[in-house]
Amino acid sequence: MTPTDRRILTFPAVQLCKEVSPITLLKSLITTCHGICSLRSSKLFVSQRRKSREAIRQIEILLMLFEEIDERDSFLSDSIVDGFINLHFAFQKLQFLLEDCTLEGAQLFILIKSPFIAHQFRVLFREVASTLSVLPLDLIDVSVEIKEFVRLVTKHSEKAIFRIEPDDAMAIDRLFSVLDQFEARIEPSSTLIKAILDQLNVTTWYRCNMEVKFLNEQIVVRSLNCEKEDPLLSSLVGFISYCRAVVFEKLDNEKAEQRENNFSKEMLRCLNLNDFHCPISLELMTDPVTVSTGQTYDRSSLKKWLKRGKFICPVTGVKLTNAEIVPNLTIKKIIQHFCTEYGIPVPKWGKRNRDIGKTSVPGSLAYAEMIKFLSKFLAQKLQFGTIDEKNKAAFEILLLSKPSFFNRLLLVKANTIPPLIDLLSSADPSTQENAISALLKLSKERRGKKVIISSGGLTPILELLKNGLKMELRQIAATIIFYLVSVEEYRKLIGGTPDAIPSLLELIREGKSCRNSHSVLALFGLALFPENIRRILESGAIPVLIDLLTSTDEEDLVNVPLAVLAILAMKAAGSVALQASGLQIFMSCLRSSTSQTGKEYIVSILLSVCVNVGSEAIGVLATDSMIMASLYPLIRNGTSPASKKARSLVKILHEFHEKKVGMG
Repeated sequence: MTPTDRRILTFPAVQLCKEVSPITLLKSLITTCHGICSLRSSKLFVSQRRKSREAIRQIEILLMLFEEIDERDSFLSDSIVDGFINLHFAFQKLQFLLEDCTLEGAQLFILIKSPFIAHQFRVLFREVASTLSVLPLDLIDVSVEIKEFVRLVTKHSEKAIFRIEPDDAMAIDRLFSVLDQFEARIEPSSTLIKAILDQLNVTTWYRCNMEVKFLNEQIVVRSLNCEKEDPLLSSLVGFISYCRAVVFEKLDNEKAEQRENNFSKEMLRCLNLNDFHCPISLELMTDPVTVSTGQTYDRSSLKKWLKRGKFICPVTGVKLTNAEIVPNLTIKKIIQHFCTEYGIPVPKWGKRNRDIGKTSVPGSLAYAEMIKFLSKFLAQKLQFGTIDEKNKAAFEILLLSKPSFFNRLLLVKANTIPPLIDLLSSADPSTQENAISALLKLSKERRGKKVIISSGGLTPILELLKNGLKMELRQIAATIIFYLVSVEEYRKLIGGTPDAIPSLLELIREGKSCRNSHSVLALFGLALFPENIRRILESGAIPVLIDLLTSTDEEDLVNVPLAVLAILAMKAAGSVALQASGLQIFMSCLRSSTSQTGKEYIVSILLSVCVNVGSEAIGVLATDSMIMASLYPLIRNGTSPASKKARSLVKILHEFHEKKVGMG
């Protein structure tokens, strides 16, 4: 189990049963000891150095004991096996602790946890000493030298005193001094800040960014687990974010960071939303948990399953070894990212969870002041820096604005948007990409939208939407349009701009995937302004959207184009165009769809077409002998509007049949 498979500074050791084979136990002890000893050469012991080295030195001595027993094939009595089982349990926890102390990107976190870590070393050494003190060494067939070494380890472990190391204590004092100065609205000296970073071996922008990402992940994990906020953790994020932008003037690994972002997007494109449906309920999981077989289910569905006395894994049919369910935070984050990336409504994660991305309240006073200093610094770099400094400032704004509404709010207030808009015309592709990506994050806030429009940002954004050299830049521009049209007054402005709607449709057409959802969502927002419907129809939206419907089998992703078509169908011209495109597509979707929302949109479309076009359209529907079977469930179980529309459509079809019979 690696540090990324568990929460840091947790030690899920496995207690072996007493029936374990002595040979198996010995081999496992040797393997565990080798794992611990392999850390001796790690350069990442930037704190906790003495304790870690002492622990590894003692394990190296005990490894000699286990290897000699293995070589001599010595007999192990029950009392020796019991002692070795206890050592094995302690060694596992020690290995977890040492791995955490060397975890790249976690050095600031490890430093601040020094008191807890010192306590853990003390507890583990006491456990080892207690076990070794009663171990019958005289009954073990090993050399006298090995026995003497083990006795020395026992004495040393009993007397060992584990306190916070002097260098660590000094670094912690410096860190709290810096945080106190920021809280008092005083910007600390760069010398003091660099001394802390040097102690942690955070000597490059890339290393600093890894620290930021790790701390942000800890905040997210605490939020997902409904744990109380930790103001100190927020202060650490503010401090290391400030260092990343102010102390390190050069992006030493920006391409690696961008490759990672691109990889994440490519990975999401390879996923299917159906992969995240609970095998029990067949609905998108809102609280994924994993059982002992390794299968993942939605918590509420699994609890109902277990409550009915079914203690087997629903997928594998294997009996569950225990009733423990573990939150699958990785799947939870992937679902969130997937839904955000493709414009799918994000599932509600529960009332107790605090959405840290949507709060305007900073995690601590020190954090608030650090972000204020940082926002002003970045705004100055955007306005007066060199082209490289402007590019780095744009990239820092992109990173800083991702996790927090509060950060975005301060960045907007610091007047960073106008210079970012100016960078959209940059001849440097990297600068242009960083600028449009930063604007995307800032456009999520209402004040950010207002500043983009008032600063003349719409024209260059639409230019990128139409003529961007990279598809990704055009998609980002479409997403900004999506955020802008969420403001009612901007729908008329953007819809009336000649190239806006045609450019969105061209991007949808070229994407040929329902996963280009933000373009479709932007079109949906524009369609909510009545005058834009005519423009959307005249631009040829209906064939593009119908082609989009037929390009995927993922039902959750077709609801957005269906929603747009439902609005367009309300107009006579839209209904005529839909009739001409063929109603069979919608009738087929109505029969096969398992999405309640999708069915409701389809019924709305069919009803509008029947009302606006008349008998010609009704006659097409009447030829489908299965349509009534698809409509009646909606009448019984659909939402109130959907039920009403389904009843109206059934009534229209009945009247058509009666009229046809009467004429016959």
